[in-house]
Amino acid sequence: GPLSERPLMEVRLGELHTWISTCHVSPQGLLGAVQKAWSSYCDKYIHVRRGGPSGISMLLAGYCLLSYGWNYQHLRRHRWRKYH
Repeated sequence: GPLSERPLMEVRLGELHTWISTCHVSPQGLLGAVQKAWSSYCDKYIHVRRGGPSGISMLLAGYCLLSYGWNYQHLRRHRWRKYH
């Protein structure tokens, strides 16, 4: 099909720039992309018959990484240092 309708995993590396330029970068387009990603995540990991802890643990790990990234500047300034 057309390049703009292909999912990211089916785009070749040489076509990536063209694929990105066909995406909608408006706030409405970005919101639609986030909603589509969230619903596909929920369909794959959360709303399944025999779900395991993988879906929730991935959310928790993502939150931990995001929280560390937000607080990195604060944590970097308050490391244990040897003052001499």
